Amino acid sequence: MKVFFASDIHGSLPATEKMLSAFNQSGADTLVLLGDILNHGPRNPIPEGYNPPAVAELLNSYADRIVAVRGNCDSEVDQMLLSFPMMMDYAWLLLESGQRLFLTHGHLYNASKRPALRIGDTIVHGHSHIPVAEKDGEQFIFNPGSITFPRDNFAASYGLLSNGLLQVVNFDGDVLLQTSIM
Repeated sequence: MKVFFASDIHGSLPATEKMLSAFNQSGADTLVLLGDILNHGPRNPIPEGYNPPAVAELLNSYADRIVAVRGNCDSEVDQMLLSFPMMMDYAWLLLESGQRLFLTHGHLYNASKRPALRIGDTIVHGHSHIPVAEKDGEQFIFNPGSITFPRDNFAASYGLLSNGLLQVVNFDGDVLLQTSIM
């Protein structure tokens, strides 16, 4: 099982196109969207190529491969444009190994405010726009960063999970961070 993670698209069509190109090249089976999909939000500038309807149309063509959660900038109006559900605050992804990934945006649950997790579980979130891939106590923390508004001098990035290895990758194909969850 290979999983691709993206967060904080914020309605940017060029960022979505780059992300979907990387997703197609990755060979991943599943595209996990960690919220803030269509709306830029009041604290962010309007992103380059801001076009929520076109972003929705592109993503809808991948609807059967997407698992999505709601971000703090996502709304019921956004959901009306999407043909895959994205209004859940969290979702679980069970890996073939039996490990669990807790998927959330990061504004309700995050590395500092975790739900009840088992030893070896991974909390996967966006929201901060800062990539993380590390073991913290008995769990793992993973944040793929942002494809539209990266912060802290990081490049725009996405995440990959393959063979128990979580990686944060920039659009040049460079691995920025990684951790093994096996």
